[in-house]
Amino acid sequence: MKTATLNLRIDPVLKEAVRIAASLEHRSVANLVEVLIRQHCERVGLSIPDQAELFPQEGRDAS
Repeated sequence: MKTATLNLRIDPVLKEAVRIAASLEHRSVANLVEVLIRQHCERVGLSIPDQAELFPQEGRDAS
């Protein structure tokens, strides 16, 4: 699975809260943020495309 880098600025208190929450769930901060984004998208009805749709493999037949 391809990954992309996301740089953002966040209140230090929120950063610490995310770090603690991730630790309590035995996750990395990056994984927790990904889970939270997926949950939010599901809650608001936003479909997340499959990576194969966004990044078709070169040389594959498009039929």
